[in-house]
Amino acid sequence: MKNVLLLKAGDAAASVRLSVGDYDRWFLQTIGMSNRRFDILPVHQGAPLPKSARGYDAVMMTGSPLSVTQREPWMERAGAFMVEAGEQGIPVLGVCFGQQLLAEQYGGKVTRNPQGRETGTVEVTLSQEGRADPLFTGLPERFTVQATHEDIVSRLPEGATVLAGNANTAHQALAFRPNVRGVQFHPEMPTDAMRAVILAREEKLDALAQEKGVPAGEFVPRLLSGIAPTPLAHRVLLNFLDHFTA
Repeated sequence: MKNVLLLKAGDAAASVRLSVGDYDRWFLQTIGMSNRRFDILPVHQGAPLPKSARGYDAVMMTGSPLSVTQREPWMERAGAFMVEAGEQGIPVLGVCFGQQLLAEQYGGKVTRNPQGRETGTVEVTLSQEGRADPLFTGLPERFTVQATHEDIVSRLPEGATVLAGNANTAHQALAFRPNVRGVQFHPEMPTDAMRAVILAREEKLDALAQEKGVPAGEFVPRLLSGIAPTPLAHRVLLNFLDHFTA
């Protein structure tokens, strides 16, 4: 039995939670509960962190609708906790917001993506280092994932290695330390959750598209029609737990 601490960094929109559940549910459903026990801490709500991550086999952090660029005290505490866990040799994985928080905690920089929001089913390409990294064991050089984010890691912290990227986001996956990883995309997100997230943000997404000259009402249907299964993405989470934990 592997004990995993899942740090919940935000809440999905109410309509999303009603239809497909919240962020933590996606992780548990995608990973499965066989031989794994999860403690879920809503750190964005001020849930107290353990004094130490010792006793856990791994620490993971979810995505969030909040932004690392607008720092709050809980972000400082959770970021420091993850770095300390990593320094203790405990495997740490940050997803989306989680990767960004790790990047800043290690001395990097997070900013709004000048390429614009990335939303929907997208393809990422592994770097040479990514192809050799155990996080991507059994995955091809290119594979599809679900993504939804406005912010990116714009400056790498010292010692970080790029494991994957694409045209929109160069830093889709990062190695911060031998046992600390981050991914900007969402390996935990099923297609129905991607659809629910897009529908929940329909007005905002359409407004952003109109600012770029897309006729009103065209962009969101295009996004929805582009949603596709990502049958390999979940391997990232399983590889993390299988290859990084003892």
